[in-house]
Amino acid sequence: MSISLQHASFRIRVVALWVILLLATATTVAHAAPLLRCQVTYAGTTHIVEAAPGSDPYSVPSVDIGGRFRFKAVVLGTPQRIDVINLYAYLDASRQPILIHQAKYLPPFKASVTPTALTGNNYLYASNVERELQYSCTLQGVQ
Repeated sequence: MSISLQHASFRIRVVALWVILLLATATTVAHAAPLLRCQVTYAGTTHIVEAAPGSDPYSVPSVDIGGRFRFKAVVLGTPQRIDVINLYAYLDASRQPILIHQAKYLPPFKASVTPTALTGNNYLYASNVERELQYSCTLQGVQ
């Protein structure tokens, strides 16, 4: 009888460990920091640009897109609260980049652990030959 009690005690400990691991995983997923993910496409090549909440928009670098454009995604706020999302697209001209598009998104943002569409599909045209830049962004991890 003591063997079956030991076996039952071991099974209870294993089940308790699984419950603790599941709760820890659920807590981690539920409190994941917000993440903005943009798919930016030019000339058939897609770049992934990601941004997490921060406090200084000037320290966020723009990303080179095919040597023709630059794209910058800025999320201002904290992991608990997003204050604003700003998206910028530039034509990469010879002297300096030229701003061709700016979009601002203000709260409230849909609370979701999984990616949720933020922008829809955007098509931008620039330069004397009307080069096309496409982008769409999702937001996830909003509490």
